[in-house]
Amino acid sequence: MSENNIKVEFDNIKKYFGGTKALDGVSFKVKYGSIHSICGENGAGKSTLMKVLSGIHKKDSGKLLYRGKLVDFLGPKEAIENGISIIHQELAIIPDLTVAENIFIGSKDEYEQSLFKFLTNRKLINQKSQELLTKFGFDIDPNARAGNLSVACQQMIEIAKALSRNSEVLILDEPTAVLAGSEVEVLFETLFRLRNEGVSIIYISHRLEEVLRISDEISIIKDGRSVATFDARTVTKDELVRGMIGRELGDYFPERKGSRLRDMALEITQLSDGILLKDIKLNVQKGEIVGLAGLVGSGRTELVQSLFGARQVTSYSIKKDGTPLQLGDVKDAIRAGIAMIPESRKEQGLIIDCAISENITHVARNKSLDFGVVIDTKKEQAIAQHYSQLLNIKLGHHSDSVNTLSGGNQQKVVMAKWLHSDCDFYLLDEPTRGVDVGAKKEIYNVINTIADSGCGVLMVSSELSELIGTCERIYVMSQGTIVGEVSGDTKNEEMIMRLAVQ
Repeated sequence: MSENNIKVEFDNIKKYFGGTKALDGVSFKVKYGSIHSICGENGAGKSTLMKVLSGIHKKDSGKLLYRGKLVDFLGPKEAIENGISIIHQELAIIPDLTVAENIFIGSKDEYEQSLFKFLTNRKLINQKSQELLTKFGFDIDPNARAGNLSVACQQMIEIAKALSRNSEVLILDEPTAVLAGSEVEVLFETLFRLRNEGVSIIYISHRLEEVLRISDEISIIKDGRSVATFDARTVTKDELVRGMIGRELGDYFPERKGSRLRDMALEITQLSDGILLKDIKLNVQKGEIVGLAGLVGSGRTELVQSLFGARQVTSYSIKKDGTPLQLGDVKDAIRAGIAMIPESRKEQGLIIDCAISENITHVARNKSLDFGVVIDTKKEQAIAQHYSQLLNIKLGHHSDSVNTLSGGNQQKVVMAKWLHSDCDFYLLDEPTRGVDVGAKKEIYNVINTIADSGCGVLMVSSELSELIGTCERIYVMSQGTIVGEVSGDTKNEEMIMRLAVQ
């Protein structure tokens, strides 16, 4: 490898947080004009390493070379000025600003001046934003309020903002976690175009299929250390998994076990919201895992939110366990035995600054009460201990903040909360979003256990392989309605996408 072809070099990078080794000797090189992916389990050190490169964290030892020169950026601003941009998994959108304002806020040129002088030159900002969005295939109105847009569109705004800075190195952390179908293809086309223009792209993702598809090289980090760097053209998925988790994963989707109950758990013969959802019809049997597929904006999340009472509907006819279900609010849904694992665990599934034990017992708080009045902390800890062992939640202590856990373990806490609530119908919206391959299999096991106990499961996922591997049947949504159902021999990606693009 010619040294003059190297854009970024990590040489034995180490980073400590107190007594914890977040990075314990990471070394690899990123070429000019290449897509270099980084894989590893949650907590492996991938994001920490990128924060060192982008000036957010200061390394404790090792060498960081950029364009062949030693660098040690004092902060994100200096990194940006040197052509390094990072798009975090947690978006930094300012919801009350327009798309154009979000794209150009913080820029060094005349657009920043016009923005902070009450946007007197709004026309120019909008024009430049539209040119940028059009160039990269993003169909977004620059005048739209960012907070009113879907998470997928907000992700595209972040990408457009980074591209507006003419970045030489673009770091993307789980960029497709909220994208599906055509949005993912637009992103990949953009990355290929940027690579051909000489931009070095560092790509972090748990989705091994897409990593193998788009990468030139793939580096694996485990427990803060470099494992290996592979040529993406020759490495196999099994080799990547073995490097990430240190063992063979076996089948990704575990077999179903136990008896199947075939009474109807939920039957929808009509549901509309007057905005997006139109005449929804579907059913889920007890002991069955049913999938919901579709492109972003097709209405999948809106449907499960409506069933959980978190979104208003205008008309509906629904039976749960053969009895008409009244859609009121979230409390009514919980009382009816409906659980919801939402798309955004941090914003909607967890009380992020509270203890792990408090999060697990939050919904069924009465089970932790002494004499029905006072919280029995010993009982609460015992409940948390039970579910931590059951779901293999890796933690320090149950009194620690849930924010100290990795994404996969946070997701398990959300699942533990609902298992503790004794609900018998589960709505899952992107249950493995941002979760590494090892934790994914554990979550699939939990989902199987839920179904094998006789509960009904309705699951949304943007990963078609996940739906195909876990669900017996899959409904496909497009433009707010069910456009088809696949099962058996028709349960394949080609058939699902044909229906989804209607």
